[in-house]
Amino acid sequence: MSLLVVGLSHRSAPVSVLERAALSTDAQIKLVQDTVAAEPATEAAVLATCNRIELYADVDKFHAGVAELSTLLAQHSGVGLEELTPYLYVHYEDRAVHHLFSVACGLDSMVVGEGQILGQIKDSLARAQDLHTAGKLLNDLFQQALRVGKRAHSETGIDRAGQSLVTFGLEQLAAGGNVEDWAAGRTALVIGAGSMSSLAAATLARAGIAEVVVANRTFERAERLVRILTEDEDTAVSARAVPMDAVAGELTRADVVVSCTGATGLVLTAEAVAQAVEGRTGQPVADTAPTAARPTAPARTAGLGAGADENCPLDLAAVQTGFSVLGEAAVAGMDAATLEQHAAWVDKGTTVDRRDRRTPEADAELITALAATAATVGRIPERRRPEPVAERPAPFFFLLDLAMPRDIDAAVHRLAGVRLVDIESLAEASADAPMAADVDQVRRIVSDEVAAFGAAQRAAHITPTVVALRSMAADVVAGEIARLDGRLPDLDERQRGEIRQAVHRVVDKLLHAPTVRVKQLAAEPGGAGYADALRTLFDLDPETVAAVSRAGDSTQTKDRPA
Repeated sequence: MSLLVVGLSHRSAPVSVLERAALSTDAQIKLVQDTVAAEPATEAAVLATCNRIELYADVDKFHAGVAELSTLLAQHSGVGLEELTPYLYVHYEDRAVHHLFSVACGLDSMVVGEGQILGQIKDSLARAQDLHTAGKLLNDLFQQALRVGKRAHSETGIDRAGQSLVTFGLEQLAAGGNVEDWAAGRTALVIGAGSMSSLAAATLARAGIAEVVVANRTFERAERLVRILTEDEDTAVSARAVPMDAVAGELTRADVVVSCTGATGLVLTAEAVAQAVEGRTGQPVADTAPTAARPTAPARTAGLGAGADENCPLDLAAVQTGFSVLGEAAVAGMDAATLEQHAAWVDKGTTVDRRDRRTPEADAELITALAATAATVGRIPERRRPEPVAERPAPFFFLLDLAMPRDIDAAVHRLAGVRLVDIESLAEASADAPMAADVDQVRRIVSDEVAAFGAAQRAAHITPTVVALRSMAADVVAGEIARLDGRLPDLDERQRGEIRQAVHRVVDKLLHAPTVRVKQLAAEPGGAGYADALRTLFDLDPETVAAVSRAGDSTQTKDRPA
C-alpha cells in the first residue's frame, strides 16, 4: 500500500486561500484524471468541501508523488505553487488512513462531530468510480471510511459533542431557564470565527437572538460566518462582521458575548468589561467581591473584633490598597520575628471555638512554615476570615468563554450585573465529561479501524502470491498424475481417483500451515516482505502473481457506497 494524501483545510490555510483554491466539479474531474495520467499515481480521488481540498492517490514513489500531487493541486486551483505550498499537509500510508477516518468521524471538522462530511466522502468515491480512477485501494479506503464514520455516530455521542458544550453554556447563562425566552430580542457579540464560535453563533441564531456581531482577527472569516448565518433559511437573524479593534465599542451594545479564540492571553480584561457596563448604564460598576478584598482599610480590620488593631506590628496606613491587612501585601518582606508577632495578632483577633484552637506546638510549626514560605517566594498566602457574599443584582450582561486557555478575565465574576460562564464553571456545574469522553471514544475507534484496515491490506497484498503458489502446486500435481497414467495404464478409474485424491491431500497438507501462517505474518506491521520471500523460495513467476492481482481487481465490486 502506498496511499498518499496532499491537501489543505481550515486548519492549515486562511479562508482567503481556501476560497481561491476552491475547485468546481469540472475542475475536480480534470484533477483526478490528470493525477492518474501522471507517472507516480495509479488511482486518485478528490475530497473537496468548503473547508478542505484533499487529493488521495495510490503512488509508487513518495517524493515524486508529493511533488506531482502538489503541482497538480496548484495548477487546477489557480493558486501558485509557491503560495500554496506553506498551507499544504501530507499524510502517507497509515497516517493517510488515520486522517481520512478522522475526517469521516467529524474529528477534523470545524464543528466537531458534524455528519455532513459523510455525504461528501460518499460523493467523492462515487465520482472516482464513475471516472474509473478508484481502484482496489481507494475503493476499500473510502468504503471503510464511510463505515467508520457511521460507527462513530452510532456508538458514541460525537454528533452532539460540540453542540452539548455550547448549549449547556447558554443554559447556564439563562440560569437554567428557557434559552429561547432568554435570547429573544438580545444582541450577541461573537469573538472568534472558528468551529466553536461558529456553532455558538448558529445556536444563538436558532434560539431567536435578534442580532449577531462577529469579530475576528481575520476579517474574511468573520464575513464568511456572517454569510452562513444570514443565508440559513431556518433563522431570521441579522448579522454583521467587525474587525477586532471594534470589540470595545461593540461591548457597550451587546447583551451577550461569546468568545472562543486561539489567543494565548486574555481577549477581554475585567477593566474592559467594567467599562462596557459603565458605557451601558452610565454608572460605575459595583464590585461584589467579599469585603476583605476591597481597598478600604477600616472595613478590612473591623471584622477582627474589639481592640483587634491593638499591638498590631504593622503600620496600617502603609498597607497597599486592595489587600487585607491579614494578607500577602501586609506580610511580604517580614522577618521571622515580625512574622511571628503578626501571626499571633491574627490568631488573637479571630473568633473561633476553643475546641478548634491550635496547640502552641502546632502554631510554632505553622509560623515556621510561613516564615520559610515568605523567605522563599517573598510572600505568604493571604489569610482571610470567610465572610458572607453580598447579594448580587440580577445580571443584564452575559459572557460565555469557551476558550482554553480562557479568553475572558475570571475577575469578571465579581462585577455586579454581569454573569460569566467559562470552561471552569461549566466543568463545576456539569462535570463536562460527555464531550471529552465521546471524542476520546471516537479516537479509539479510529485507531482500532486504522490497525484493522492496515492488517487487511497487508494480508490482501500476499493473497495473489499464495494463490499463485497453490496454482503452481496444482499444476505440479496434474503433471505427475498425467505421468502416472502413462506409466500405469492398467489402473481402473477408481484406483486413479484414489491416487489423485491422495496426492492432492498431501500437497494441501504441506501448504496449509505455511500459507495460513504467512497470511498472519503479512498482516502484521512490516509484513509486506513475506510475499517477496514466498515468491523467492518457490521461484514463482512474477507475471503469474501479477495476473492473479489483475484478475482480483477486475472482479472488485464497484457498487455505489451505501
